[in-house]
Amino acid sequence: MTTKKVNSMLGINSYGRELNQDDIAKNVHRGFIGGLWGKLGKLQLEFLKEHGLQPDHKLLDIGCGCLRGGLHFMRYLETGNYYGIDINRSLIEAGVIEVKKEGLEGRLPTLLVDNHFRLEKFGEKFDYMVSVSLFTHLPMNIINRCLSKARRQLKQEGVYFATFFEAPYPVHLDNITQVPGEIVSEYDADPFHYSFEELSWMGAVSGFNTKLIGDWKHPRNQKMAAFTLST
Repeated sequence: MTTKKVNSMLGINSYGRELNQDDIAKNVHRGFIGGLWGKLGKLQLEFLKEHGLQPDHKLLDIGCGCLRGGLHFMRYLETGNYYGIDINRSLIEAGVIEVKKEGLEGRLPTLLVDNHFRLEKFGEKFDYMVSVSLFTHLPMNIINRCLSKARRQLKQEGVYFATFFEAPYPVHLDNITQVPGEIVSEYDADPFHYSFEELSWMGAVSGFNTKLIGDWKHPRNQKMAAFTLST
């Protein structure tokens, strides 16, 4: 007897829903991942360049979606140095179409669909990792899985940058209206918020040191954190 695998985001957030080909043809995927297609993609690249990303570095985009940031990274990085992973197959398929539209097939991105952050499948260690608008949609136990897997594939001197909605203190049960952007984050529902203390704890149990970067000009008030390997 076999059982059909179910997208583990079902019931947690909207990313369990697969888009169809008509949706992709109409660019529904760009809105599905939150819009801000041009602005936020460029912002990601600018931020990582400011924090040391060089063309010869290998970059892993965890929760890459349909490559809102990935297209910009591919243009900047040397051929073959961009890697992306996402749980939603339809978003990866849309991303492949976006790559073709932009004429970036020759940049040879490596893209993977996986629902358990099995980053070891790439067979690589990475100089940088990035997750934009990933932790904002995940409960703590799934973030812990992501961080644990990321630690094993990050180079000793590498950095994993990830965004989150910040709460002022741990176990902040009340909703927070994030300004700018007016997104309402919640303690135990998507979109999730976490205090920096909670995020630091998640990093520590996975073997990371965690630093708060804070504001990085995100239009919906997502803050940035940096995870580095403990020595």
